[in-house]
Amino acid sequence: MKEIIESILKKYPQGNRDTLIPVLQKIQGEVGYIPEEAISPVAQWVGIPSSKVYGVSTFYDQFRFSSRGALHIRICRGTACHVMGSSTILKELEKELKIKAGEVSKDGKFSLEIASCIGACSMAPVMQINETFYPVSPKDQIKEIIRKELKNLNA
Repeated sequence: MKEIIESILKKYPQGNRDTLIPVLQKIQGEVGYIPEEAISPVAQWVGIPSSKVYGVSTFYDQFRFSSRGALHIRICRGTACHVMGSSTILKELEKELKIKAGEVSKDGKFSLEIASCIGACSMAPVMQINETFYPVSPKDQIKEIIRKELKNLNA
């Protein structure tokens, strides 16, 4: 892991704090997430405290500190989705996938995340699987959507 992080850092000018987000994006792109052991070397490379690197990487929703499933599912809990029943959708997803929000399935196929707002209010309630948005009403569509995504994944 150390070698991967070092090779990524060498692609960016040292001491330039403007490279922080691109560096974090590149690390996550290579590894799949931001490893804890990347925080200190990144901080030293760009010339800021580790607490700032951690602050930036926890502030932006795009960054994560653990791996995701092959199918990463985000359920929107924004106001429109909440009013339209996203809590029921979340319960159905947890039941269907046999995982709770924030977890990855044992086989690595699924991960489930609650999002404050996905920004697709006109589709409420909505879930996102990787880059695809799905309006999920009624809740019986969940199994069909999951089967479709698994089929695409295995194709």
